[in-house]
Amino acid sequence: MSRKKMASPCVSDPYQLDFRTLHLLTVVHREKSFSRAAEVLGLSQSVVSYGIEKLRHVFDDPLFVREGGKTVPTERCEAVARYANDLLAEFDAMKLQQAFDPSDITATLTIACNYYERSILIPAIVACLRQEAPRVQIEVIDASGSGHRRLIDGEADVLIGPYQRADAAFFEKTLIREHYVCLMDARHPLAKRSPTLEDYLDFEHVIITYGGLWISPYVRKIEGMGYRLNAPLRVPSPAGIDRIVAGSNLVATIPRRLAQIRDPSLAIVPCPVDAPLDVKMVWSVRKHHSLLMKWMRERIASAVAGLSL
Repeated sequence: MSRKKMASPCVSDPYQLDFRTLHLLTVVHREKSFSRAAEVLGLSQSVVSYGIEKLRHVFDDPLFVREGGKTVPTERCEAVARYANDLLAEFDAMKLQQAFDPSDITATLTIACNYYERSILIPAIVACLRQEAPRVQIEVIDASGSGHRRLIDGEADVLIGPYQRADAAFFEKTLIREHYVCLMDARHPLAKRSPTLEDYLDFEHVIITYGGLWISPYVRKIEGMGYRLNAPLRVPSPAGIDRIVAGSNLVATIPRRLAQIRDPSLAIVPCPVDAPLDVKMVWSVRKHHSLLMKWMRERIASAVAGLSL
């Protein structure tokens, strides 16, 4: 039996496009692969290729090119994918305005954050969303100092972290307020009492640099007072910080909640530098009015508020 060959698309009128084709584009863009997109969508790869070819004719752009063995979106594709994601989200929101049933939500929520949020907040957020909206897909991506750009580019729906930016293009909500503590080996000479500022300045510190993309509030406070910490060791992330201070005289200044999930044999003492850390949820103007995203932001805030912190 001969197979009927799929006709080559010649669509150039954008009004002939449908949501299915735009959704197909967003999946290929997210997966960076035609074959993986076909698996996600439950389609053949030829159907995926046919849909992308239609879009290529409409936008007069290749949309995806091969570079170094990888499928890479063009600049035009990035813009179209952002528009398609917003359009589909808004359409979902319009449907939800009539009958909002979280169990029917099939959208993808992308959260940009870093190590602290992934360790302390994300487990509760994921549990809450999956319980109320079991069909929702959640993707957690690294913010790495560029979280606001990820919001602008449509790579993330919300950004969670200690971010401060006065910009009319964003909204924000404080989720929790953190305070710093000192994490040290239990045999450290000051492990059993609260250090004074003089004691603190004499410590041998492990400074977390966050790749040079962010400076901790306590460091800014110390430097603003005209002091400089004695830091024989600098690391890019809090990951593994408990194993670094264990068995040494090194002291790490980290958020209290993060210290509490480290090695329980280590000592946690108050930090004499008062520099609170506000962990916020940030989102862009274009996501602000989406009923779907509003519901998800409310769930995120509720999940964090329900933590025993």
